[in-house]
Amino acid sequence: MVKAIRAHKTGGPDVLQFEDITLPQPGPGEILLRNRAIGLNFIDTYFRSGLYPAPQLPFVLGNESAGDVLAVGPNVTEFKPGDRVAVVSALGAYAEERIVPAASVVALPQAISYEAAASMMLKGLTAEYLLHRTYKVKPGDTILVHAAAGATGLILCQWGKALGATVIGTAGSKEKVALARAHGADQVINYREEDFVARVKEITGGRLCDVVYDGVGKDTFMKSLDTLKPLGLMVSFGNASGAVEAFNLGILSTKGSLYVTRPTLNTHTAKRETMVAMAKNLFEAVTSGKVKVPVNATFPLKDAADAHRLLESRGTTGSTVLIP
Repeated sequence: MVKAIRAHKTGGPDVLQFEDITLPQPGPGEILLRNRAIGLNFIDTYFRSGLYPAPQLPFVLGNESAGDVLAVGPNVTEFKPGDRVAVVSALGAYAEERIVPAASVVALPQAISYEAAASMMLKGLTAEYLLHRTYKVKPGDTILVHAAAGATGLILCQWGKALGATVIGTAGSKEKVALARAHGADQVINYREEDFVARVKEITGGRLCDVVYDGVGKDTFMKSLDTLKPLGLMVSFGNASGAVEAFNLGILSTKGSLYVTRPTLNTHTAKRETMVAMAKNLFEAVTSGKVKVPVNATFPLKDAADAHRLLESRGTTGSTVLIP
């Protein structure tokens, strides 16, 4: 028996229960992992609330964690017991131990802590595909990063700056503005005090942005279209304020033949070799110092509901991890 956080129904943070579960032995192609740190992500709240349907009830939340291999199933040759690893996989991370497909596991360099790894696998790999695959950021580009003081936002700001882009961020408080600036953003707009569209036009001298990275969703999507150059790309990768509503595609033509995409990490990591290459790129960015992953809060696993409340209140900056 191991301890885990499960939801027997969807709803608010109160549906999260700290209870015993039984795990089977790892099957063919599987690994039994002892979690040392577990990442907290907005997508966890989507599954908990029912916005994203869980495959069954009850279910264990969470997608990313880091720890040690306890046992391997048949046909697993790349890993052995005792290996330090990190993983982004299907639901099941909010537990002391979990079974994961070996195909979703990557070796964790000694230079990266369990806490940092758990806090950056989903967010860092998301930043990797956003900056290198969805739109390949190059020197001279201007990028707009919403929620720039959030965990993914801080990585996007640092890495975008390292790639030679001018980085404009948005944030909702003076403290968050300062944090985003400290992590590479050239300009940060407090969206509670200023119209971010007008400020982007002012900052860029009317030239606008090549790409917008928007994990906020409903509250920012339509206005963000007005910050893009003709042929610019609107990347909607999250719904922190709610899902983006249907809109008239003709708007994209009137605003300059814009492109819109809604990418997911799962699509980008579907091929093992691509996921390993993405993780290698991310780990190199971190170990080289180009990207720092601040873990600004930790909670005991049993207090996951409190962590969810803080996250949904926009009370977090950087990454938050759960410790079994």
